[in-house]
Amino acid sequence: MSSTQAPSRPAVEALVRSSIFRQLGHAAPAVSAPTLVVNSSARHMHISPENLEVLFGAGAKLTVHKWLYQEGQFAAEQTVTLIGPRRRVIPNLRILGPCRNLTQIELAITDAIQLGVDIPVRMSGDIKGTPGGYVMGPKGMLEMTDGLIRAARHVHMSPADAAFYKVKHLDRITLKVTSPYCNTRFDDLIVRVDPSFKLEVHMDTDEANACDLERATKVELFKTQ
Repeated sequence: MSSTQAPSRPAVEALVRSSIFRQLGHAAPAVSAPTLVVNSSARHMHISPENLEVLFGAGAKLTVHKWLYQEGQFAAEQTVTLIGPRRRVIPNLRILGPCRNLTQIELAITDAIQLGVDIPVRMSGDIKGTPGGYVMGPKGMLEMTDGLIRAARHVHMSPADAAFYKVKHLDRITLKVTSPYCNTRFDDLIVRVDPSFKLEVHMDTDEANACDLERATKVELFKTQ
């Protein structure tokens, strides 16, 4: 027996509104675009509870340094030192919370060059076959056999946002950034949809610098054919 997936709530609401306006003999009002936020994601570490204890001692818990845009996400007070080949180091690497079920470190290409390691572009959590390194904390040293990545640029969306842009989870979408001295287009942003998400693009510091994000006057998302 075949089955079909029920339409999303935003889609149902849009159909109902359209039907009501047709019955009243009026055109449905244009739907305003949701507020788009684009943020630069500096190098950081995600960590499992077990590895947190290795670095900070038994019973260690992450404490909030600054809340981030996504609900429940925060930059922690805790920082570590990442050690790469030939003893090259990146100090004061910020941990983001809450803890996750795996440990990974997200770097920009410039960071990787400084560290002396070649990192692949991956979605968060896809760390199989990636390079590793040593992480030093105040209470211990952690050897990571893998987990160093450059995070693929992506956009967080709620189901309502996805309905507006006519995309679904893991689709691709394009971002255009308009700045005083350059207009930059980023293709193939990965769409990540979850009811808990607020509309936000994440790019790394290299990408943010390239498009002069700090002085951007306009940011917009659109699908390419």
